[in-house]
Amino acid sequence: MSRGLILAAPASGSGKTTLTLALLRHLRLSGRRVASAKAGPDYIDPAFHAAASGKPCLNLEPWAMRAETIAALVAALEDEAELVLCEGAMGLFDGAGQGGEHGSTADLAALTGWPVILIVDVAGQSGSAAALLRGFAGHRADVPVAGVIFNRVGGPRHAAMLANSVAAALPHLPILGHVPREADLALPERHLGLVQATEHPDLERFLDRAAELVGAALDVSAIIALARPSRLGSLPGATPLAPLGQRIAVARDLAFAFAYPATLDGWRQAGAELLFFSPLADEAPDGTADAVILPGGYPELHAGALAGRQGFFRGLRDAARRGAAVYGECGGYMVLGEGLVDAAGARHAMAGLLPLETSFAARRRHLGYRRARLLASGPLGAAGSEFRGHEFHYATILGEGDGAALFAASDADGAPLGTIGRARGKVQGSFLHLVDRAR
Repeated sequence: MSRGLILAAPASGSGKTTLTLALLRHLRLSGRRVASAKAGPDYIDPAFHAAASGKPCLNLEPWAMRAETIAALVAALEDEAELVLCEGAMGLFDGAGQGGEHGSTADLAALTGWPVILIVDVAGQSGSAAALLRGFAGHRADVPVAGVIFNRVGGPRHAAMLANSVAAALPHLPILGHVPREADLALPERHLGLVQATEHPDLERFLDRAAELVGAALDVSAIIALARPSRLGSLPGATPLAPLGQRIAVARDLAFAFAYPATLDGWRQAGAELLFFSPLADEAPDGTADAVILPGGYPELHAGALAGRQGFFRGLRDAARRGAAVYGECGGYMVLGEGLVDAAGARHAMAGLLPLETSFAARRRHLGYRRARLLASGPLGAAGSEFRGHEFHYATILGEGDGAALFAASDADGAPLGTIGRARGKVQGSFLHLVDRAR
């Protein structure tokens, strides 16, 4: 029977992504059938997971996903592997809403029943780590903290001090490893998180080296022994979002990389055929597609190159003219607009299918979970259809011209945010990443 674990941390920046990748690669090299999940909204870390494990990483979002969606995704992971490692998001109890915990990694642990291993960055502390662990272990009875990994340990003396303080305060909490400070375990970052896995200059060497270092520092057998089956049971495959067509052209390259495997697999299970193409390679969407999807990604970093890809833009406009559904999310929405201003202040002409001007030069962070109600019937569904999703970008809207608003939106607490997105017939888009139907 497949079993699972959650690798969480007290805060972002504790090293949980790198340690998760290292452990995934170590287990894979050891001959284990391992799969992974990522708690919360994230498109970048899961691509690294997939490279480390050799299997797609699925996002599990307790706020944005219905419980039945999560159950189906967990069942799919358990069918693929004997062990599922789930990386948490932010700190263990960090979530949405004014209460701060809704949809947190802790909520996912309570829902699945998977034990939590806490990764604690102990650079700059020793005895205080025990006090931190006591608080996390006792904060919620339904969230079992089953063990701890200390990261960025200064040396043997530091490790001994940590072990002694935990033994005195929490004698039954196992220490599963002391990972030393190691420059080889660093990954480059940019404004939305890590630099994408496909851009890493030598990812395989990094993963193998990380697996070697972490395999020597952790009690891997003890970690595996802590894993437990989920309590969710087996459900059929999930279809979080209905397909927008039967032959769906999906943009996929460095500029359009943010699409959940669960969404794409759900469309396939619903009978749709997916036809991938690369705008950066000046590929047009398939001429027989009845829907074209531009996911989010980094078009702001490739605006000049995209502006010159006239074959792509001609194909996109041809799709709109023949009545195909054309839908853009976040970065895809920017590309459907009239123009995009890059970080240097240069404006680049985009597809011109929606009345939108955006700027990456006037940067401001937009972040949070969103509820969205569809304002008019169209490719996404009937008017009044409700969705949950998230928004995370640094672009600024310079202007949204004529055209119908796409969604009425509210934040995680239900506070109204007004209307978002634009629609011109079957060409639609917004900065919202849709995750699941609301019901």
